[in-house]
Amino acid sequence: MFLTSIEKYNKILYQFSHTHTHMKNKILILVFLSCGILFSQNKVAFKPFSSSVLDANVEKILAKMTPAEKIAQLGGIRPTLVMENGKLSLEKCRKVIPNGVGHVCQIASTLTLKPVELRDFVRELQQYLMTETPNKLPAIMHEEAITGFCAPGATTFPQQIGMGCSWNPELICKNTESTARNMRAVGATYALSPMLDLGRTAHWERIEESFGEDAYLTSALGLAFVKGMQGADLNSGVACTLKHFAAYGVADYTNSEFYEEYLMPHEVVIKLGNVKSAMPSYGTYKGVPSVANEELLNTILRKKLGFDGVVVSDYGSVNMTYTRFKNAKSSAEAGALALNAGTDVELATPTCFPLLANAVKESLTTWANIDTAVKRVLIMKARLGLLDEKPEIGKDGALDFDPPANRKLAYESACQSIVLLKNSGVLPLNKNVKKIALVGPNAATVQGLLGDYTYQSMISFWWSTQYDPNNPKLVTLSEALKAKVGKDVTVLHERGCDWSAPLESQIISDHGDDRLSKVKMLLIKDLLQPNLENALKISAESDVIIAAMGENVYLCGEGRERKNIRLPGVQESFVQKLIATGKPVILVLFGGRQQIISELEPKCAAVVQAWFPGEEGGNALADILLGAVNPSAKLCVTYPHNEDKKELYYNKGYTVDNQPQYPFGYGLSYTTFKYSDCKIKPSASINDEFIEVSFKVKNIGQRDGTEIVQMYVSPLDPNSTMKPIQLKGFKRVELKAEEEKTVKFKVSPEQLAQYLGDEWVINQGKYEFKVAASCTDIRLKATVDLKGEKRLLKNGRSVFFSLNE
Repeated sequence: MFLTSIEKYNKILYQFSHTHTHMKNKILILVFLSCGILFSQNKVAFKPFSSSVLDANVEKILAKMTPAEKIAQLGGIRPTLVMENGKLSLEKCRKVIPNGVGHVCQIASTLTLKPVELRDFVRELQQYLMTETPNKLPAIMHEEAITGFCAPGATTFPQQIGMGCSWNPELICKNTESTARNMRAVGATYALSPMLDLGRTAHWERIEESFGEDAYLTSALGLAFVKGMQGADLNSGVACTLKHFAAYGVADYTNSEFYEEYLMPHEVVIKLGNVKSAMPSYGTYKGVPSVANEELLNTILRKKLGFDGVVVSDYGSVNMTYTRFKNAKSSAEAGALALNAGTDVELATPTCFPLLANAVKESLTTWANIDTAVKRVLIMKARLGLLDEKPEIGKDGALDFDPPANRKLAYESACQSIVLLKNSGVLPLNKNVKKIALVGPNAATVQGLLGDYTYQSMISFWWSTQYDPNNPKLVTLSEALKAKVGKDVTVLHERGCDWSAPLESQIISDHGDDRLSKVKMLLIKDLLQPNLENALKISAESDVIIAAMGENVYLCGEGRERKNIRLPGVQESFVQKLIATGKPVILVLFGGRQQIISELEPKCAAVVQAWFPGEEGGNALADILLGAVNPSAKLCVTYPHNEDKKELYYNKGYTVDNQPQYPFGYGLSYTTFKYSDCKIKPSASINDEFIEVSFKVKNIGQRDGTEIVQMYVSPLDPNSTMKPIQLKGFKRVELKAEEEKTVKFKVSPEQLAQYLGDEWVINQGKYEFKVAASCTDIRLKATVDLKGEKRLLKNGRSVFFSLNE
């Protein structure tokens, strides 16, 4: 179990935090030595970013660099800037990057190269940099990776919000290990992933990139992502970038919420995951743009959280300090403010950092600040193995970005990400069903399989370029269902309606282009016009209706904002007409967010949330509908009942006036689980190592299944400032029919710490421990009286996760 080693690490740190001051230096050494051993099997290394040897080597390089060469390391280029007719142009290299370059940005998602062609392009570009530029420094090749390597032909996993519903750190770790192998195979060494923001409103167009609304769950899954991607050492793994720092996409929060929740995933991947790259958000903190915010990047990120790596800007964000936020009077000043605040690299194509030499002359910044940033970039290159005497750039031989092992992972991921929200007994489809009407815009198309930051989304939305749905093979629901039903079952298909008649989203962009119209034309150009009359006809003739509805790439994703979050276009009206046929309707929802179905849900026989399930989504959905797979996923977000734009998340507490359609942690199975025999001591000391809770879970149905058990804690003191309910542990429990297992959670009192004023505090008092199937489906509970004097954590939190058995 992945969290086992995290738990051991937490235990060591817990003991360290309780040690007398005069012992701490010796124990700190033991902590990190132990971590190296404990995490060797989990491929997580605990190393400071720099070292005396690295520093000495970097200082030698730095001493030889001219001002122009230094500044070149603080920026990036798009690969297309040095290409001609799809190939590297040495002439353009000599013109565009004569002094070298820090990063080559989105090395794969902007291109249409085959794996071997991409590897060879990277090698040729690095060869130029290592032979013709003054200091012969290779570049960092970076790419997006939340759904796999964002490259043509690479495995496309479910969108991150779907993986959040798997509650499966081990699976996420396996997925990112496969992603790192693909990236390293072509010489890419740096991922602008994972996204660790908390998604607390379905109106946020980027919620699909998150692991959901909860800090604990996001932290555990984010750490698993990092573990798989970075591997045992950055020299052979791919560096992860925590983003977006911090509290991006959030409308309002208290100082306590900021430290306790919004910072927690970032803190975890820094302290436990050894992440050495961070990206500030496009937003602001205390009114100052994040990318140029000294309090956020230096005081909080570097000093309080202990981050010691490289800070890279989000694309174009440095200049927004001038153009959007008006915190700077010029692009040069914007660059200086960002650099002074702790941003080391401007991405993608620098506008402000090339002006830093002038900014120095104007006393807006200093060469010392520039040198600090350059040193960090060079240390990162060294850590990635790029400054080795003979750096390994890609793998020789044929390359396969989507081998059978990857497709198996994609299938398992889709199966575990799809949430069964309602089932009146129609699922799984039984042998009496002989004719199935499969309708809706996502029934036989690939567009509903693909989240934002998949290669297919990137190349079509940002570059208006058609992608190949067979590279990798994208399996639609129609294709899979027809292949899997018996010979005596007929599947009739008709779209019935489009995703949306008008364009229901708008570009959030400074570019003022018509990108949405262009991408829509790419998506629908080969589709026949939907036939409503025929869809209703085949539905009336069938035994059951599967309505595949929801979103696609132009209705959800970065830069795309919808007017509402109901089913787009005429989809809701279409489903109402299907219901009117009198036949049972199974509503399958594709998309990157929760969509309002409160008027449809009571009339549907079943509701399935598919999200953007990736390349194997069709196969996974078909197997769930037909019963070959028993669904296990549970919501990582609250499903709203109405279109209120206020943030709705479980640990704030659901109000009487705003109950959810489905609560956080909710999801159905084809079997039933019984919880019993909760055991916990009624009192504990505030200085105890942990509080142990044990209970039994039994599968009382006739099918094997997996239950995601959840541990919540609530304060019972009416004057407590702690949130009314908080997730403090979870575990996937696989149970055969009629099998029973005992589950144990060991919760550290440190997990009850609050950030009050400017201190981490654990308060004594009574707490209710809740064993649950969702945040509102509490199966067992017990009260613990936590006794002792108020305890201050002088070094902040050191224990983040509960142990479980």
